[in-house]
Amino acid sequence: MSVPEDEERLLPLAQRWPRASKFLLSGCAATVAELATFPLDLTKTRLQMQGEAALARLGDSARESAPYRGMVRTALGIVQEEGFLKLWQGVTPAIYRHIVYSGGRMVTYEHLREVVFGKTEDKHYPLWKSVIGGMMAGVVGQFLANPTDLVKVQMQMEGKRKLEGKPLRFRGVHHAFAKILAEGGVRGLWAGWVPNIQRAALVNMGDLTTYDTVKHYLVLNTPLEDNIMTHGLSSRLTASILPVLSNLQEAFSKE
Repeated sequence: MSVPEDEERLLPLAQRWPRASKFLLSGCAATVAELATFPLDLTKTRLQMQGEAALARLGDSARESAPYRGMVRTALGIVQEEGFLKLWQGVTPAIYRHIVYSGGRMVTYEHLREVVFGKTEDKHYPLWKSVIGGMMAGVVGQFLANPTDLVKVQMQMEGKRKLEGKPLRFRGVHHAFAKILAEGGVRGLWAGWVPNIQRAALVNMGDLTTYDTVKHYLVLNTPLEDNIMTHGLSSRLTASILPVLSNLQEAFSKE
């Protein structure tokens, strides 16, 4: 018994703890992506909140009084009036959310594929299993991330309160967690979880299913091997359908 244990200690961490490694790698990738795209998200949110606040105050004349128009002018206005780093204001809860969500869904999908459903004898993973696995992974990932998602939305709403001249409710991310927990208990952290997991199930049904199908096709029909290069290429090809999935997500959330 001592020999296998000694050999196991010499293995890379990714082979010794594959699930934990997958969670960490997915979380790190999500963090990098969130840091790169958060200014766009903040600009979009600022435009939306500005429009809502202006309509509440001025009605039809709100469009003429809006200080920012368009994504570029809004971003430049934030930099000039508040500072460059303000483009990442509120990024902390977004990072928390994506680490939990991305790590949770990827680990769940890998477990379902390798342990629960399993592959066929020729190492093929049927499409119907990939669809079900993607939906279930989205449900689990979003359910785990719902508290962080809730705090992210609440922190974004603070910007609207500031535009409306109302006092802020939270001093920071951890204060928001504590206040929501104190007012609503543990169940309060999962407010709105049902529509969130429904949306995540639909998005991941397309996202993870497409990614796994594309990767499997590349490995079987091209000289590419199952490595990081193939994973990256599969992700890029999968990203081509993300606008369609995003439109479906937005339409579903409005119903």
